[in-house]
Amino acid sequence: MSHPKSHPFAFAALIIGSCALAFGPWLVRLSGVGPVAAGFWRLALALPFLFVIASAIGQPVHWPRRGLVILIVLAGFFFAADLAAWHTGIHMTKLGNATLFGNVSSFGFAAWGLWLARRWPSLMQAAALLLAALGAALLMGSSAELSARHVRGDLLALFAGLLYVGYLIAVERARGALAPLPLLFLASVFGAAMLLPLSLLLGEQVIPANWGPIFMLALGSQVVGQGLLVYAIGSVPPLVVGLALLTQPAISALIGWVVYQETLSRLDWLGAAAIGFALVLVRLPERGLRRLPEQPT
Repeated sequence: MSHPKSHPFAFAALIIGSCALAFGPWLVRLSGVGPVAAGFWRLALALPFLFVIASAIGQPVHWPRRGLVILIVLAGFFFAADLAAWHTGIHMTKLGNATLFGNVSSFGFAAWGLWLARRWPSLMQAAALLLAALGAALLMGSSAELSARHVRGDLLALFAGLLYVGYLIAVERARGALAPLPLLFLASVFGAAMLLPLSLLLGEQVIPANWGPIFMLALGSQVVGQGLLVYAIGSVPPLVVGLALLTQPAISALIGWVVYQETLSRLDWLGAAAIGFALVLVRLPERGLRRLPEQPT
């Protein structure tokens, strides 16, 4: 499957969306409701905004064909499961750790893109992947020191990251036949419908005492963050999307440092710089990719 032609604004949208998503863990901590309930409100409160924006820009929400509905339901399921696991992990580990482990999806989605293209990464892409992996490993350094305290939260965030790969793949498949905002709206509807019963079943606090953080989570993470991400996925190759998402752990670690005095070592700063440089590398002009050997039939 050939990838759609890139829109000039797609990469900028990807970076802005990734930065907006990085504030999500902090807002989940401030939400004042259970972690699954926070996921429900994130999706539910975003729906009217997504509907109005979609109509205003000429992407009205409509019911797609059956095959596409199944794909959107899958996207909603994976996203709901990701939010439930990730939000729970956010309360059990450092902000930087939760975002870092949650973004294991970055490498999973990049690998999916390379497999889909049936090509080996070019020299430049391979260097970018190695730099990003090094940066992620350096950012993980402080987590390793505190693994006894944060291991359960780290594992939940890691599991959430794997679920997020399923969501990204479903979105990437559906974007070929559906505009970004209707797709995000419908996936959010299905995800919210799955999260509310789970939150009630777990006996969580569902109604917040302060609606401010919840509205900020819905607008920042779902409308702006996911909206720009879903838009970019239709134009930017999965490898670049995956590496761009790795900006989130560095931003979340910085928020944790500023707001919660969570320690940032020199290795953390070096890891963040390595990820930034990897993102620059993967955007440089290149001569192409080496095709994978044809498989015998």
